[in-house]
Amino acid sequence: MNTEFKGCGTAMFTPFKDGKVDVEALAATTRRQVDAGIDFLVPLGTTGETPTLSDEEKLLVFHTVKANAAGKPVVVGVGTNSLAGTQANMELLREADAFLVVVPYYNKPPQRGIYAYFKAVAGSTDKPVILYNVPGRTGANCEADTTIALATDVPNIVAVKEASGNLEQAKKIIEGAPKGFSVLSGNDDETHSFMRMGGAGVVSVASNVAPQEMVSFVHAALLADWETAGALNHLLRPLFKNLFVESNPIPGKAAMALMGLMENTLRLPLVPATDATVELMKETLDNLWK
Repeated sequence: MNTEFKGCGTAMFTPFKDGKVDVEALAATTRRQVDAGIDFLVPLGTTGETPTLSDEEKLLVFHTVKANAAGKPVVVGVGTNSLAGTQANMELLREADAFLVVVPYYNKPPQRGIYAYFKAVAGSTDKPVILYNVPGRTGANCEADTTIALATDVPNIVAVKEASGNLEQAKKIIEGAPKGFSVLSGNDDETHSFMRMGGAGVVSVASNVAPQEMVSFVHAALLADWETAGALNHLLRPLFKNLFVESNPIPGKAAMALMGLMENTLRLPLVPATDATVELMKETLDNLWK
């Protein structure tokens, strides 16, 4: 398999029904992604409420997505805040095509700790590893020099999902990383800027809701068709913004429920969207497809 990840990948929601993973809805939403031309699928990330899933449920989600992915790469989130915990997830989900590994959360490791951790994680597998830097959730930023060092020193660290919100940091990684290393936006609203700087694409929340539009946007950017990409970015910006008026995936699941794609059900400590958010998502969808 080509280990250069680029284009549009979807950070997938996990649908629930009657307290369990809704396998039928997950299969259907996976097929919807494939039909839209998505480049790769990313179940079991934060967007998928993975901290609330048992090991059995993680396997169920993975196998359901894989069975409906029509050969598209399936990248699974496996990161925890301990090396042993992450390695256990990697062993559990060893049939995945690649692993997405978040910077350890809550521990607040120094840069040398982040480097040593990711080097050990990647040394535990021959599969591709994608770093995930989201300091707003983890409390620790993987700085550009650390990402570049890992990309240079560890052959199977092949990409980063960069969600620091710092475009200067992203630019430094894009310019300093070795050829073939993919810098993917972790924030939908920064994707256009990332790709103008030479970024390879996005791991998207918005593509759960609007996969065809996101694929068209990102593929236009890959082709340097900035007129088309700019127009689609403008069209999608309200969706990008409104998907985060409450903690992700609360607004997104409300939108999916409005479209009849899954129940508006989350696991505690997350709760369904407020009435105001549901109304906002209805308005957002109406404007997107009017």
